[in-house]
Amino acid sequence: MTRIALDPFVRDLDGESAALRAAGPLAEVELPGGVHVYAVTRHAEARALLTDSRVVKDIDVWNAWRRGEIPMDWPLIGLANPGRSMLTVDGADHRRLRTLVAQALTVRRVERLRAGIEALTNASLEKLAALPAGEPVDLKAEFAYPLPMNVISELMGVDAADHPRLKELFEKFFSTQTPPEEVPQMMADLGTLFTKIVDGKRANPGDDLTSALIAASENGDHLTDEEIVNTLQLIIAAGHETTISLIVNVVEALQTHPEQRKKVLNGEIGWDGVIEETLRWNTPTSHVLIRFATEDIEVGDKILPKGEGLIISFGALGRDEEQYGPTAGDFDATRTPNRHIAFGHGPHVCPGAALSRLEAGIALPALYERFPELDLAVPASELRNKPIVTQNDLHELPVKLGCPFGGDA
Repeated sequence: MTRIALDPFVRDLDGESAALRAAGPLAEVELPGGVHVYAVTRHAEARALLTDSRVVKDIDVWNAWRRGEIPMDWPLIGLANPGRSMLTVDGADHRRLRTLVAQALTVRRVERLRAGIEALTNASLEKLAALPAGEPVDLKAEFAYPLPMNVISELMGVDAADHPRLKELFEKFFSTQTPPEEVPQMMADLGTLFTKIVDGKRANPGDDLTSALIAASENGDHLTDEEIVNTLQLIIAAGHETTISLIVNVVEALQTHPEQRKKVLNGEIGWDGVIEETLRWNTPTSHVLIRFATEDIEVGDKILPKGEGLIISFGALGRDEEQYGPTAGDFDATRTPNRHIAFGHGPHVCPGAALSRLEAGIALPALYERFPELDLAVPASELRNKPIVTQNDLHELPVKLGCPFGGDA
């Protein structure tokens, strides 16, 4: 089996995803740092593996880990071994941790956040409208980032004063270019920051999920301090990164498909269709690290060997022609059905999916209603991904806003 090296600079994610699909449903890949794992690249096989009890999250199953081949200064160590949370446990422990989070993120409870999300969106749009007319704006920094970070922070009870430090640390956490000598300190600093937040909520509880997790631990649900801290870190990281990328990717998709953009703005195509097609076609999460095989597992005509690591390559399987037909590589906001699994599948589906969809479903229509002439400030070919192998994340999204609706021509 030919091994495919994932580009740490993510210079051609589409080409890399195509190469992974061409390798078959199971591809042998090399992660940055020379770490060898397997990748599932097709929709049907990914669904099967995501519900296969022989694929677990226990890092002690991993041959390379047990042999001492994974250094603690590996840039992706925080994703491979992030500490005890619902991301790293299975079975009863997974159900226990996930249930507490899922109860706070049901569709009904998330819907209660609508008014707050609308207010935050409107405030961001007012700031955009106040910027100098005609000058390029980084829509990611000025709009796509603040909204989800503010929403998830409010949900978890994180003070806005911590946002700059969180942004700095998460930049290093996700990047494949973080110098190895900085990785241990970065991981320690994240732990210190989130421990401080949890300690603050224990002393002064509020109406937030962190306080609810602390209360649950004191009322018989047996969450350890480590589980609370790591769950907070997981939700903050996933809760803003995915939504940032989703908003950015929708704008990029619409600006590079003007016919569909026109139909969306005319009301001929609904925003739900745009969001779901973007999740499939240009998914926010390119690869999810790492799960481990407890025995040899057949994947198509190949074998995932016992003790080997597995990543889920959402960027590849989102354009699987066996699932989506010959137009799998096309962006089509009218695609029906569109049964993608960009938020996962089975017991490990992302509990924050409803919140991400709600945020995008509020922010994007409001953005285009306020700035219907919005356009890219550079050719799409000049947009560059950040060096993050797990997130489909642009460095920036330069746009020209045009005349705000109702403004002076």
